[in-house]
Amino acid sequence: MKITDKDGKTLSPFQTIDKVTNRAQNTLLEIELMILEVVGWIPLSLLRTILYRIAGISMGSRSVINRGARLYNPERISIGKDSIIGEGAVLDGRDDLTIGSHVDIASQVMIYNSEHNVHDPLFKAIEAPVKIGDYVFIGPRAIILPGVTIGNGAVVGAGAVVTKDVTPFSIVGGVPAQKIGERKIKKLSYQLRRKGLLDFICG
Repeated sequence: MKITDKDGKTLSPFQTIDKVTNRAQNTLLEIELMILEVVGWIPLSLLRTILYRIAGISMGSRSVINRGARLYNPERISIGKDSIIGEGAVLDGRDDLTIGSHVDIASQVMIYNSEHNVHDPLFKAIEAPVKIGDYVFIGPRAIILPGVTIGNGAVVGAGAVVTKDVTPFSIVGGVPAQKIGERKIKKLSYQLRRKGLLDFICG
């Protein structure tokens, strides 16, 4: 029996095993995504946080991921303490995603660290880590693309598409995002959330 790929090329036994292994890995990934999506709709933030930590996300004390978030490769996602991830956010862990402490990420923000190379004949993916510093605010429906670093205290306006690094305390907006201002306060010490039961249970 001859086995072929999607382009009709005949596959050797080793190539066939490789294809089957890749398909199995993709299926397991889809199952993981489905489970995480279900977890994302649990109405108790305490239970969601415990399950996210079990799934591999590093989350500091008083941090919360609100309902409806979509997560990829949770074991490569790290969130500092006292940070808030808004409803319906996308957190991409296909490369390292590091979110600092006291970070406020609004609803439906999408953070990606993998995208297709439109200049590659095979349309291969490009992956690069994303790092978000402490005391950053990211407005609703902003998009952060692979390889971006957002400095401490920076502000990303609603709907902005961030394609390059944002310097500390800068305010950026637009498509693509450009600097439109500077945050006046440089010494930041606010807390976003009160100490809750989860801090006593999970540290």
